[in-house]
Amino acid sequence: MRSLPRRLGVALIVAAVLTSAGCSHHKKTPVAISSTPAPTTSAAPPPPPPPPPPRWPLTGVLMAAPVDRPALAVKIENSIDARPQTGLNSADMVWEEVVEGGITRYLAVYHSSLPPEIGPVRSVRPMDPSIAGPLHGLFAFSGGQRPFPAAAAAAGLQVLSMDAGSAGFYRVRVRPAPHNVYANLAVFLRQADVHHRHSPPPQFAFAGAGEQPTAVPAGTPAARLNLTLSGIGHPVWTWSQAAGTWLRSEGTTPAVQADGHRLHATNVVVLRVDVVNTRYIDPAGNPVPETRLIGTGAALVASAGHTITATWSKSAVTSTLTLTGADHQPIKLAPGTTWIELVPNRTGAVSVG
Repeated sequence: MRSLPRRLGVALIVAAVLTSAGCSHHKKTPVAISSTPAPTTSAAPPPPPPPPPPRWPLTGVLMAAPVDRPALAVKIENSIDARPQTGLNSADMVWEEVVEGGITRYLAVYHSSLPPEIGPVRSVRPMDPSIAGPLHGLFAFSGGQRPFPAAAAAAGLQVLSMDAGSAGFYRVRVRPAPHNVYANLAVFLRQADVHHRHSPPPQFAFAGAGEQPTAVPAGTPAARLNLTLSGIGHPVWTWSQAAGTWLRSEGTTPAVQADGHRLHATNVVVLRVDVVNTRYIDPAGNPVPETRLIGTGAALVASAGHTITATWSKSAVTSTLTLTGADHQPIKLAPGTTWIELVPNRTGAVSVG
């Protein structure tokens, strides 16, 4: 009976040890909690791409620095007595149109380059507002029948007329009248009013950096354009691979400036157009024709030794003329100067060699 308390004490000790071991098996380790939030891994948005470099709107050529000034459209004579002309190679665009007696005349547009002298300057014609109107700039000529300058002003152009006393015109002694009117473009620019001081909108689409003009990948190689504008107007354009440009001839005679340089163009755009006689006549009794430029028609675009057929369209006097291909996409020209040949549908002709 004396051994019972001892056995009971041992049992109580064993039970205490087991209980302590069981409790330590389920004990949880405390977790440290930091008051600093975990860093995020989201990246900052990329910077916007730089703006494209500025280009001259009428040529698509890169500008050395932005320039804001109006375009100057000037009527230049192309009769035999007017050749060789001065300053045509400096024009961004040159439009050739048929006037009285089958003679052709130019509407030359100056913007990226301003030569010190141009000429011979001649009079306005009824189709000129449709050519120059989209430029919203200055339009200079020596004179014209009263309705024609009025139509140019109504198209939103600032009219500069020698007959009306505008500054910048003068006569030279080396030519007989009326082929002796020349002009100073810097004087014209100084007369621009507050509504006609800004650069013109682009008139055509141009290939950008790394692009080819549409005629190269989508057109066919061509070395020569033979055009008939009238019975006496037969301009020929020949591709010069060495010069990288189209060279102009009057029939079989190379066309040159007064300084002896060959007339040339980066692009030649041929528009087939309707030409109709108006009720007006010139001093010799010939009816004054008008080229109709509102509507649509067939076109041929020559760039970089290739040609491609196109369609031209123009919806209003002051709207730009657009060129689209068979895929209904805009035709892109090679950056540089452009001559636009207005070839009559009925009496004109176009062949590619």
